[in-house]
This record gives sequence, structure tokens and C-alpha cells, in this order.
Amino acid sequence: MPLRVAIVDDEPVVCKRLSQALAKEGYAVEAFVSARSFLEAMIEQPFDVVFSDMLLPDMNGLELLPKIKGLRPETEVIIVTGHGTISTAIEAMRDGAFHYLTKPVNFTEIRTLARHAQEKIAMRMENTRLREALLGSSGLSSIVGNSPAIQELFSLIRKVAPVDCNVLIQGDSGTGKALVALALHHLSPRRNQPFVTFNCGGFTEELISSELFGYEKGAFTGAATSRVGLLEAASGGTVFLDEVGEMPLSMQVRLLHVLQERRILRVGGTRPIDLDIRVIAATNRDLKTEVEKGTFREDLFFRLNVVSTTLPRLADRREDIPLLVRHFIEKYRLAFRKQVYDLDDQALAALMGYSFPGNVRELENIIERAVALTDSETITSADLPEDIRRLEFDTLEGDGLPTLAEMERRYVIKILEKTGYNKKLAAEVLGMPRTTLWRKLKEYGVE
Repeated sequence: MPLRVAIVDDEPVVCKRLSQALAKEGYAVEAFVSARSFLEAMIEQPFDVVFSDMLLPDMNGLELLPKIKGLRPETEVIIVTGHGTISTAIEAMRDGAFHYLTKPVNFTEIRTLARHAQEKIAMRMENTRLREALLGSSGLSSIVGNSPAIQELFSLIRKVAPVDCNVLIQGDSGTGKALVALALHHLSPRRNQPFVTFNCGGFTEELISSELFGYEKGAFTGAATSRVGLLEAASGGTVFLDEVGEMPLSMQVRLLHVLQERRILRVGGTRPIDLDIRVIAATNRDLKTEVEKGTFREDLFFRLNVVSTTLPRLADRREDIPLLVRHFIEKYRLAFRKQVYDLDDQALAALMGYSFPGNVRELENIIERAVALTDSETITSADLPEDIRRLEFDTLEGDGLPTLAEMERRYVIKILEKTGYNKKLAAEVLGMPRTTLWRKLKEYGVE
């Protein structure tokens, strides 16, 4: 995306000449003759670089600088000053300005400073990406969200990870149970040891036994050599047992013995092998109900359920959808090497109104498909699956044909309902500043 550059100068001729010089370099340039008009635009859509005159009719550069940094600390500000105020410009640099220019303006210097500011911004973005990648190795940054439910989950992970106890993660399919297990491992003292995953569903008892416990040479037909099982291979680290609720009862007995004794016997073996493992189990079933039905052992449930957490459905944390969407767009933009950066308000509104029975995994699949299919830099509702495109807000319900103002009122209120009356998120979905949303709600008489 082109760098957004603002020119703030009370002389229209200066604004025009600087705008033309920077536009030729490929920057998206807007000019303003007052600090007030610039700040209003900055609130709606922030700028990356600002060239500001030191002396403006309604505010000087030293007063404008902290307001810009308050709105967006990453914005680089270049002060344009006369010779008589150079000392003031230097003071502005101490307060966070990127650089200063003296009048009369040299266009070569303008272009050079803009390029240097762009390089600084690119370096900062790269550092942020690398830092996030480093944090990603801890597992927490791969869990995207800012909702109260996710913040509570983060707090639990940080508390439990260093404690060497078993953890049970419950939640619907697609809610991110494996990511939570990985985060617990990477924040634990076992982080440098193996993290071994095994899905307990869909396998025969014999296969589960040989995979988990390993076997000795000649233990059964085809066992030409001895094989180390996953539990033994994970010694010192963490074992993640996914879909543990589907494990056969006979295997539950053997797993219980492992948890009690911390040792195993390979299939066909006679020598016990000591284990040093942490077990994290996950299931999309209600294990208490399974215990009552007799399909899951109560004693194993208590062994696994030392600490437990239930992950929220995506429909219960809709305020995280915009964050997740941007995360997945960035992920698949890089994977597919496509110039896709955002999605439009209509597409976001459609996603906000969808129930997501497949939770976060379904949202990821939707965005992956959209990034792969779109021919634009912005995903639109046309890039979404047909069943989501068919979703419509009931803004035309009722008798007669409503006015445009009434349709707007209904639409705004509908978005508020869909976002759980989160005004910040609703304003983002509606594509309007929060101040505009608050004004409209006041007009509508909505508390």
C-alpha cells in the first residue's frame, strides 16, 4: 500500500507544490491549510508521514506534534520551519519529530526525507514482524483475540504453564484447543523438550496401543524391529492427547496406569520404562456426561482434570472476528504471495452476522479461500461463500418502504446488536469514526 503523507501548511501554494513533488514519488498525499482540518482527517484515517509548518494559524508545530503522536505514535512528523525558529524545530525533534526542514523548501531534500521516513517505517514493521514471530514460538501470539474470554484464557495459560500438572481443554471443534496446548508447552519449563501430539479418535485399540506404547521386536506379526512409542519419545516433554473422549475404555485403563505410575511397558515387553511427561488432553465432548453414561472412566477424568478450561465458541466472542480476519489475511497473503490487504465493510458485516458452526477453523478456511480467489487488494462479499453472501440484514422489514434515514438507523442498530453493543467494534464494521457513531446514536435516542 502507498505511504500516506499529509502536508499541513497555511499557504495553498506550498501545499500544492509539495503535494505534486511527493505524489510523483508514488505517495498518497493530502494537503491541509490548518491543524484542525488535518487532525479531523487524521482521526478518520491516520497518516504515515506528516510534513507540518511550524507556524500555523490555529496551532504551532510544537502543539500539533503531541496530538499527532497521541493519535498514532508510529506516524513520523517532519517540521518545516523558517530560519528564525530552527531552535524550536530542534526542540520538536527532542519531543519525537523525525526531522526538520528549513524554508525555502528544497524538493530534493523533501523527497529524501520522505524516503528515509518510509525506510524507518518499513524497518519498524519488519522488527514488529520478527518480534511477533519470536513471540509466536511461545504459542500465545498464535491465539488471536482481545475479547474478555480470550484475555481470561491468556491469564490461565500464564498461570498454569509453569506448573507441571495435567490440563484438560474442552471446547467445540475448531475453537483452537491444539493452540492452547502448544502455548502451555512453550511457556513451561519443558519448552525445549519434545511436544508430541496424538489424536485418540478413529483408531483401533491395537493401533493406539502400538503408537502410544511402542512395541518390541516380534511382539506381533510384522514387528520386525522394536519401536519407541510416542509416550516414550516425549519423555522430558509434553504429550497432547487430542479427542481423548473417543479413546476406547480398555485403553483408558492403560492410560490411567501410565498417569499413576509414570512408566510404561512396550507391547510384548517385560521391562518397565520410566517416563517424565506432562499430559495435556483435549476433547469436544462433555466428559462429565460421558462419565455418567459409562463411556469414560471417572478415575481417568479426575487424573486429567487437574486444571481445566473450556474454550469459547467464535459466536460468543464476535468482537474478535475483525482481528482474526486481518490475521488470516496476512497469513495467506504471504503464503499465496498475493497483494491482498483488507476486506470491505460489507464483507465484514456479513461475517459478523454469520453463526460460524465451525468456529475459528471455519473462519480461517473462509479467508484462505477468499484470498486465493480474489483479484483485488480488498476482499469483498463476492469473494465469500454463497451461504454467507445470502445472509441479509432485515433492514427492510415492516410495513411500507422506509426512508433512507430510517434504513440507516436500522442498519446501525443491527450492527450494534451483532457486536454486543461494542461501540468501537461497531464503528469499525460500519466504517465510520466512533465520534460519528456516538452522534448518530444520540440522534436515534439509543443508550
